[in-house]
Amino acid sequence: MTIKAEYIWIDGTQPTAKLRSKTKILDGGTAQALGTGGRSELPRWGFDGSSTNQAEGHSSDLVLEPVFSCPDPIRGGDHLLVLCEVLHTDLTPHPSNTRALLRPVAEKFADQEPIFGIEQEYTFLKGDRPLGFPEGGFPAPQGGYYCGVGAGEIFGREIVEKHLDLCLAAGLGLSGINAEVMPGQWEFQVGALAPLEVSDHMWVARWLLHRVAEEFGVTASLEAKPAKGDWNGAGAHTNFSTRAMREGYDAIITACEALGEGDKPLEHVRQYGTGIEDRLTGAHETAPWDQYSYGASDRGASVRIPWQVEVEKKGYIEDRRPNANVDPYVVTRLIVDTCCTELARREQI
Repeated sequence: MTIKAEYIWIDGTQPTAKLRSKTKILDGGTAQALGTGGRSELPRWGFDGSSTNQAEGHSSDLVLEPVFSCPDPIRGGDHLLVLCEVLHTDLTPHPSNTRALLRPVAEKFADQEPIFGIEQEYTFLKGDRPLGFPEGGFPAPQGGYYCGVGAGEIFGREIVEKHLDLCLAAGLGLSGINAEVMPGQWEFQVGALAPLEVSDHMWVARWLLHRVAEEFGVTASLEAKPAKGDWNGAGAHTNFSTRAMREGYDAIITACEALGEGDKPLEHVRQYGTGIEDRLTGAHETAPWDQYSYGASDRGASVRIPWQVEVEKKGYIEDRRPNANVDPYVVTRLIVDTCCTELARREQI
């Protein structure tokens, strides 16, 4: 018996990294010893970093370090998807390895039990047009597409349903899907999970999305503003809570205020994905990119306190600023570091 292990990693493309993958064949003995999910025993593998914007041509060897694995739902059987960190040959993290920056922050504040739910919006493109946009023109204005039903409102459902089934078969923590406000625009949600786990699952779910769309001859775009004009952009609204926030309202307010303290708003926004200024305009359910606000039930605020949280006086907050193309390792690290630092400080007062 042999296993096909699809090694997946994030490259060094700027300003937005891309996913890469290649297949390693594991022999029967190794495969039997591993079993599904035995990532700690999966072998390291090398690759040419000069072809992925991660190294110069004269010294291009880099290392793939397996950190998460799950069943490969496309190939089936005992085949695996293997998410990897990128290391130098001395086994230190490569500068493009944002997961390595998240790990110590997640460990430092693990006692606060931070969890995330990330809402990944994306847009199907056929050529350079969103799926459902007629050639040489525009569809009806947005209004009926969100959570819509019917061939005049919905485009790409067969891809979306297949992607959902594959993610569930892989054991990824998806919690829902829905059609979004523009034709060809959809969303899936991952979580609630711990910072490293939600980010790992999101990257693998993104890889599966690109892989499935490929079979249908369309592109799954994470561009923040895929259609210019009076159309919503694509975000990755990031829901966050700690144990204290799930138990009381004071911690909710502390987290909201921490995100707006001093230089924090711009520090976060600058790392929340390419094209943030095009999407966060103050229109289309966004706050201006250079202004920070929070409020209950306010989808025009930077950070929203959901209505049920306001009623129950406990729960979570939603940072509405991250773009669809945000790196989940970065957004979870920034939010945990900012909010948990302040929550810890308040507990010591």
